[in-house]
Amino acid sequence: MKKLAVVALSGGMDSCVTAAIASREYELALIHINYGQRTENRELKAFNDIAEYYGVKHKLIIDYTHFSKIGGSSLTDRNIEVTRANIGSRDIPSSYVPFRNANILAACVSWAEVLNAEAVFIGAVYEDASGYPDCRPEFFEAFEKMADLGTKPETKIKIHTPIIHLSKAEIIKKGIELNAPLHLTWSCYQNEDEACGICDSCAFRLRGFQTAGIEDPIPYKVRPVYK
Repeated sequence: MKKLAVVALSGGMDSCVTAAIASREYELALIHINYGQRTENRELKAFNDIAEYYGVKHKLIIDYTHFSKIGGSSLTDRNIEVTRANIGSRDIPSSYVPFRNANILAACVSWAEVLNAEAVFIGAVYEDASGYPDCRPEFFEAFEKMADLGTKPETKIKIHTPIIHLSKAEIIKKGIELNAPLHLTWSCYQNEDEACGICDSCAFRLRGFQTAGIEDPIPYKVRPVYK
């Protein structure tokens, strides 16, 4: 019988591939956070579709209403424009949601402790770390230590970031290797019908598929070539 792992599943490509990796050794408990993002409904659909694909028994959806109240991100504040992608920039983009991964991990660890799960998986990618400070490996190492201090003595939860050092192209190839349902995922920051193709998330995703030489299976309004 497989041990249990909690996987943070946004519905995006990275978290989907992370779930596929986790499923090789663990029974999946999938958790999804609604936080007032522009594409909340589409991401939730992707989560449910992926959960159904893997036939999970443990599924949890949490509403984090505080992010839209806090603001500070173009994903949660409609007064801040979602900027066009600049994948060569080292600046923190407008899409950064302040300390989001810490909030997500807190929910994951709480649920993992209740379920007696041994691991938490999250699809962070270091390629994104220049723009998103909570995607750095050191952050996850520190959070695991904090979780160990903040849970019951018998609780031991390992935080896994299996794709953190992979490029988007490598993530896509890994997903295809593991039969991850990439066609069910959604990455766009601003559209829910057709991906815009020009936000940061679309740009990194498209460049990954283009570098891998594979056609992205989701619909786009425009498909620029990114190098």
